[in-house]
Amino acid sequence: MAIPDYQRVMLPLLRYAADEQEHSVREAIEALADQFRLTDEERKDLLPSGGQATFDNRVGWARTYMKKAGLLETPRRSYFRITDRGLQALNKNPEQINNGFLQQYPEFRVFKTRSNTKAADAKRGAEPEATQESEQTPREAMENAYDAIRAQLAGELLEQIMSSSPRFFETLVVDLLVNMGYGGTRRDAGEAVGGSGDEGIDGIIKEDRLGLEVVYIQAKRWKDTVQRPEIQKFVGALRGQNARKGVFITTSDYSKGARQFAEGLQDKVVLIDGGMLSGLMIDHGVGVTPEAIYEIKRVDSDYFNEA
Repeated sequence: MAIPDYQRVMLPLLRYAADEQEHSVREAIEALADQFRLTDEERKDLLPSGGQATFDNRVGWARTYMKKAGLLETPRRSYFRITDRGLQALNKNPEQINNGFLQQYPEFRVFKTRSNTKAADAKRGAEPEATQESEQTPREAMENAYDAIRAQLAGELLEQIMSSSPRFFETLVVDLLVNMGYGGTRRDAGEAVGGSGDEGIDGIIKEDRLGLEVVYIQAKRWKDTVQRPEIQKFVGALRGQNARKGVFITTSDYSKGARQFAEGLQDKVVLIDGGMLSGLMIDHGVGVTPEAIYEIKRVDSDYFNEA
C-alpha cells in the first residue's frame, strides 16, 4: 500500500500508546510500519532533501500534532506517552483523528495560529485544515510548512532549555547576544553575564564592540508568567545604576500589565519572551543546525532579453 500521510497515522499511533506505557518514537515507527504493511522500499523512501525517511517524518509529525493537542506527552527525549485526554479521545471511538478533529482542543488551535500568524484571522471559523491545505498553491504550502517546522523547532528549543541547568542557560544567553553582535568577544560577554547578580541585574554587556553603550541583562528560566512587579524591580535596578537600556529575558511569557509598564517607560527596556527567545536562537544559529536548504528560483527575464 502507499505510505500513509501523517493524518492517517494519528489514530493508529494513539491506539499504539493506549497501554499508557512510555514508547520510543523508533519502536512506534517500526510497529506502525508493520501495521500499514509497508514494503522495504516504502520504509526506506526518503524526503526530497534525503535527510529523513518519509514514513519516519510522518509519524513524527503525527506525534507532534497530537502532543500540541494534549493527547500525547513527552516524558523524555524521543519518547512519548498517552495522556488522560488521549484516553478520553479513544474512548469516543473516533473513525479518524486528523487536524479537523484536533481543532476541538484550544492548545492545538493556539499552536496552529502561532505557526502561521498571517493566516490567523482566516483560521477563525475556517474549514478543517485538511481542506485548507488542499487549496493552497505550492508556494503557499511551502511557506506555511516552513512556518510550521519553525514553530515545532521553537517548541523543542524551549523544552531543551527548560531541561538544562541554570548555568547552561547563562551560557546560552551569552552565545545568543554575541551572535547578535553584542558583547564584544565571547570571553568579554561570558565574564559580564551571570557574574554580578548585583541588585537584580544578571549582567552588563556592551551594546557595540567598542563599548560606547552598555546594556543591562536579566534572564529568568521560568515557567510562570512574569508579572509587572518583576519588571518594576528590574527598572529600579537600572535606575540605581544610572542605566538607560535593559533587556529582560524569560523562557515563559509576560503579563499584559508587565508589557504595558515596559512600553510606557522613557528608558528602553526590551522584553524577550520564550517565543521570541527561541526565534532569535533560530535566526542567529544558536542551538540549531541546518538540516536541509530549499532554493526557489524564477525565470531570469534579463537573460532572455535579446535586445
